[in-house]
Order: sequence, then structure tokens, then C-alpha cells
Amino acid sequence: MAHPPAIVGVAVSGGGDSMALLHLMHGLCTLHGTRLRAVTVNHGLRADAATEADLVSRFCAKLGVPHDTLLWDAWDGTGNLQNEARNARYDLMAAWARQHNVSTIAIGHTADDQAETVLMRLARRAGVNGLAGMSARWMRDGITWVRPLLAATRDDLRCYLQAQHIEWIDDPSNEDTRFQRVRARKALATLADLGIDAEGLSEVAANMALARTALDWQTFLTARDIVEIDAGAVVLDERKMRVLPDEIQRRLLVHAVNWISGETYPPRRAALANLMQALRKGQAGTADGVHARRIGGKIWVFRELNAVADAQTKPDDLWDDRWRVYPTEPIDRTEKITVRALGPEGLEQCPDWRASGRPHAVLLSTPAIWQGDKVIAAPLPERARNGMRRWTAAKRPFLPHYLRIEHGAIVSILRRWLTMWVGAVVAKHRGSRI
Repeated sequence: MAHPPAIVGVAVSGGGDSMALLHLMHGLCTLHGTRLRAVTVNHGLRADAATEADLVSRFCAKLGVPHDTLLWDAWDGTGNLQNEARNARYDLMAAWARQHNVSTIAIGHTADDQAETVLMRLARRAGVNGLAGMSARWMRDGITWVRPLLAATRDDLRCYLQAQHIEWIDDPSNEDTRFQRVRARKALATLADLGIDAEGLSEVAANMALARTALDWQTFLTARDIVEIDAGAVVLDERKMRVLPDEIQRRLLVHAVNWISGETYPPRRAALANLMQALRKGQAGTADGVHARRIGGKIWVFRELNAVADAQTKPDDLWDDRWRVYPTEPIDRTEKITVRALGPEGLEQCPDWRASGRPHAVLLSTPAIWQGDKVIAAPLPERARNGMRRWTAAKRPFLPHYLRIEHGAIVSILRRWLTMWVGAVVAKHRGSRI
């Protein structure tokens, strides 16, 4: 690699896919002088989980790879177990990565996992993004996550492990048909007679990923032309928006809603369709705590007041996960002041708010500095008039985070190199058994 990271993390459960990834990553990192550190998350849901973590620990010791086991014990028994466990796993590993200065973590999803994902999303009537399957590279919680084995099948990886005399443990939950992914896995075996297999569906996902990248790029160019950011709201030129293809309109709205709400996944398709229909009729609509309406030839997409009515932080802390309000001159830190939504009561204390040129509905959900029931600063509707103190509000940027970077030097080289290595070992091993 031209510019390898100083240290790379690898997530290892003890199963065949992740054990193969660990061994392959160890070889690659040794070749390029990159340090490797492994992590295992024990969800505490099965008695065998500790045994699997111990297997990983012993194998890492043999390879000379530092290894840590993280325990998740926070599930309260409610919600979707698989979703809760997955989110907890990523949260724990992200915190672990920051602790050890790891910026990139490799995980062992395979072509089979990709095929199962595509099949499950077909059942949900997914569009281009859904059928693009799992990304080879993405960002979450400030960490870069990569899936370098998406071109390798599960059978090939197990053949590789056998050739290398590496032990692994199969998770019994992979046979539990209560889980949709397990049912999809079994359905793939049935569909094989029609030529629908892991390799074929993975290729479909790759084709859809190319289409997604093209659509994302076109949406990005359109956003630069018709989008403005004002008071934390996304403001779109209605005339230009109206003549865009429906899919580009939809993508612009999805990104606007997600940017404001902080959600990772887009709103439900039905909710978004209702929102788009309402806007076309000149009506207002909401999705994921975000409000959208036509005002003066513009489409304003902004935070819904109800979504932040109870949000309260100290000055300098992040408010609504996107605003940071801080003073531009010294203040008395002993004063009991908080950051809350301006709301109708606060806007009444800003008699000159119309001078800001911003709509009433938009300003209601913007941050203000409160001392009891009194607004002492409202950075967006006011400009330090009427005796209000000078404060400013900063928000995260919109366009720089728009494009999803699917492929980078690390992931493309990892995928090519690891797939070639697996292929060579598997061919040799299978040839020796003939």
C-alpha cells in the first residue's frame, strides 16, 4: 500500500469468516509494516461466547497480535435483539478503536453475506441503494470500516482455513430460522438451481453500487446548484427542484432530512413519499422529526420543534447533536444558563426577529441561551440587539459530508490482495485433494 495506516483493527468473533480475515490481515500487515490489533465482542447471550473469545485470544497470541475482548451486558430484553446487538457491537468497537488510536477496522463479511443482504432487501422492495447491498467502506462514529472479503465466498474461506490448519467455531445461531438472515441463507441454497447464487447476487450488488455512485454524484452537483443552508435549515429552490427527476428529488430530501435529524438510515419509503406528495400540493409534512414546507418560492427543510422541545444542554456542549452555541465575549460561568429551543415563548422575547429574514416556523426550533424563563441570547433571530449578549451558533457542514466514498486505496487494495491470496491457497488445497 502506498500510504498504509500505522495501525489497523480487525473484528474477530471466532467464526470461520473472521478467523480467515484475521490470518489474512496479519500477513498483509506484516508485509507492509502496519501494526494489527484484534477485537472480539462478547454479547453475553450464549454460554459458548466466552469459549469463542478464548479461541481468538489464543490464536492472536500465537500470531503476536494484541487482542481485546469487549463485553456487552446492556441489553434490557426489549427491541429487536439482532439490531440491538449489532449497534452495541459497533459502538463498543468504535470506543475501543479511539482508545487505541485505531482509525480503520476490517470486518469479515463475505460474498455470501452480501447475497443474503440483497435477497432480504428484495423482500422489502428495495431500490438502488438497498440492492447495492453492504458498502465495502463506510464511516461510522469517526471510524473507517472496511469489508475486504466481499468478493470471497464462505466456502472458499473455510477451505483456506483448512489449508492453513486454523481452527474456528461455527455460531449455532447461524442455523436458527427465527432470524431472517438464516432463512435467506437457506433460500439461496434452493435458488442455486436457477443460477441465483452468492457470486451472482454479489455481482448484482456491485452493479447497483455503481448506479448508486452515479446517482449520488448527480445529486451532489444538483445540491451545489439549488441548496442553501440558513439557520440550520436546508433551503431548496422550488422551481429548480420541481423539474428534477423524481429520484434526484427524493435523494435530496433524504439527505436533507438525515442531515438535520442525525439519522443514519433514510426515512421509511412511505413517509418520504407522503412528504414529497405534500410538498407538490403546497402542503407541509414531517419525517423523522424534520419539518418541510414551501415558503416564498423555496422549500424549507428544518428541525421540527416537537423533536427538540425537551433538549437541553450547557453552553459549549452539543445541542440536538448538531449545534454548538458559545459566547464571543467572556461570560460569568457561575450563572445558571442553558441551551434550549427558542420556541414560541422565546421568539416573543425577540421583537426584531423578522429582520433576520427567516421564517417564524424555522426559528422556533433554533438554539437559544436561557436563564430561567428569560432568553439572554438568540444567535439566529437576533444580531445582539435589544441588549442581548453576543453569542454565535455553529453547526456541522452539509455538502462536505454528502458523497458516500465507496472505494478508497485501503479497501480496494485489501480486497484485491486478500482475494488473490485466498484464491491461490484454495486452488492449491483443492488440487492436492484430487
